[in-house]
Amino acid sequence: MKRKHWLEGGALGFIGFMLSPLSWWNDAFVNFPLAIAFGWLVALLYKPAFEPAVVVGYWLTNVLGFVLMHKGTEKVLRGDQAKLYSKKSLIRDLTISLLYTAIIVALLKAGILQPINDYLHR
Repeated sequence: MKRKHWLEGGALGFIGFMLSPLSWWNDAFVNFPLAIAFGWLVALLYKPAFEPAVVVGYWLTNVLGFVLMHKGTEKVLRGDQAKLYSKKSLIRDLTISLLYTAIIVALLKAGILQPINDYLHR
């Protein structure tokens, strides 16, 4: 039974770490591309929504990453007695994501991140 908890928790924690902003390469190679892809998909439907969609996509990846890391660690340590995700944990995760979001907004405003059509039609 412990091995099952370790494997399940380890998998959740690993996926969460890959989505979290805890190291520069996670953001550069996982979160930013996912957020930009989300923005591109939204921009296909409504181009002016690209910037907010990138920000929302980035927030979603970061918050999901923190939640999965938290749940994975709890699963490893507590097994089936893992607690529900607390309000305090959510507030902490949202605050950290807000700081990283400021970087994304700066990249959008600087014109570094744009809808895909703008890259292709230069």
